[in-house]
Amino acid sequence: MRTPARSVLFGFILTASILLATGCGSSDPLRSPSLATMAQPAPDSFDVEMLTSAGAVNLRFYRDWSPKGVDRAFYLFRNNYYEGTRFYRVIDGFVAQFGGSGDADVDSVWQDMSIQDEPVRASNRRGTISFARAGRASRNTTMYINLVDNTRLDSLDAGGVIGYPPIGRVIRGMVAVDSLNGEYGAAPMRTSLTADVLRAEYPRLDSIAATRVTRMW
Repeated sequence: MRTPARSVLFGFILTASILLATGCGSSDPLRSPSLATMAQPAPDSFDVEMLTSAGAVNLRFYRDWSPKGVDRAFYLFRNNYYEGTRFYRVIDGFVAQFGGSGDADVDSVWQDMSIQDEPVRASNRRGTISFARAGRASRNTTMYINLVDNTRLDSLDAGGVIGYPPIGRVIRGMVAVDSLNGEYGAAPMRTSLTADVLRAEYPRLDSIAATRVTRMW
């Protein structure tokens, strides 16, 4: 028969083994992302509710549009990477762009975690969302929402890569997207984009308070 002390010790060992096996509680998904978890495919489609300073925006993502892009988006949104992010590039008649976690330490972890390029399978129509990029294999965490039909982005050659593949679209809340503050234009892009810098230098930028995956199928 086990003594009570040995029973307690066995319970601790069993609990620790379960946590290690499942990955629960073992790491911060943003500061110490698990490559194994990131490699898991996203659902075929999923919805995200994004609460912004301009109002709620509901997004829908389609894995068949851009499998690698949607896999990355699912990981980031599921772990609320964009909490505190500013819409730092809002160009009337073009796009509303956001990216960075708002936390400089978290951003430093993700700055080199880019994903491979993919062909364009959907068009950059008004309301669609795509990853921004700056050359080959440079899609990372920065996204933009098309404010108008930007179909030229479907075939634009930039940095030796053709086109910007959409990964999803706004299904509700485009009024809020249209109302995002664009007074600074592209000027904030010349900063470090950290929350403190953007708050100090561009205090009226709109921001994302939280995101939540609301449906998967």
